[in-house]
Amino acid sequence: MAMSATGPAVVCAGIAVLDQIFATAALPARAGKHFADGFTEVGGGPAATAAVAVARLGGRARFWGRVGGDATGCRILDELAELGVDIAAARRIPDGRSSVSAVMVDAKGERMIIAFADKTLDPDTGFLPLHDLDSAQAVLVDARWPNGARAVLQAARERGLPAILDADTTPDDAARALLPLASHTAFSSGGLEQVTGSADPAEGLARAARMTEGWVAVTAGGDGCYWRDGERLAHLPAFPVAIRDTLGAGDVFHGALALALAEGQPIEAAVRFASAAAALKCTRPGGRAGIPSRAEVDTLLREAA
Repeated sequence: MAMSATGPAVVCAGIAVLDQIFATAALPARAGKHFADGFTEVGGGPAATAAVAVARLGGRARFWGRVGGDATGCRILDELAELGVDIAAARRIPDGRSSVSAVMVDAKGERMIIAFADKTLDPDTGFLPLHDLDSAQAVLVDARWPNGARAVLQAARERGLPAILDADTTPDDAARALLPLASHTAFSSGGLEQVTGSADPAEGLARAARMTEGWVAVTAGGDGCYWRDGERLAHLPAFPVAIRDTLGAGDVFHGALALALAEGQPIEAAVRFASAAAALKCTRPGGRAGIPSRAEVDTLLREAA
């Protein structure tokens, strides 16, 4: 169902994926045949799911990225449009293959992901309408399309816009090169270790801070969120919720953080808003299906105050 919004415009640039999600009692520990208790297909990908979160939370979301010219690409873009995301600047590459992931989610809500992205997709950024950032209030990029992320971060920097980097684990070292271009970088624990060599929040963020003039943070699952406040390590504990499915929680955090910064929220309030949105997502099965509404996030924030 399409959603209308009148809030700030947030451009989300990066990868869009079709997730094939298998519900299992436990994650596989060895090779062999394993059986699922449930199955569903839904769109995923860091930037794309962040865009859905922006739309769901009341912002005007635009997705800038590439898909293949296959049926999977059609499904990915059609779903984004149905969920209220502007896909006018998404590019379909005729001979390319769209990205897919096999996702296993166990009874505790933990997940295992095997992701495929076509490395031969045309990396050219010439189709991006960078001038449209004149009417945006923030951008968010993932590191899965480095050329696109670089172009968007640089254009946002020229305009003085909040420019958020989702620094999750990648198959390369792209996030390290993008880090200095972002005004705000939120790492996953794996992404922090990949870029800095340390998954420890204090040490990893101290190293990351030496690589950029921007704000740096790390999401640590049930341990909450850590960020650098000057020379001080700040920490927000995770909201106490019953975990059903963590798939997409990090993407929701990044989308909510970008929207909060676009609204002009102070950084601590923005982190709290993003953490509440991610926590509520974890209470529900499915990636995008579990993204909460703005009213639900506001209610949790009031109850936890």
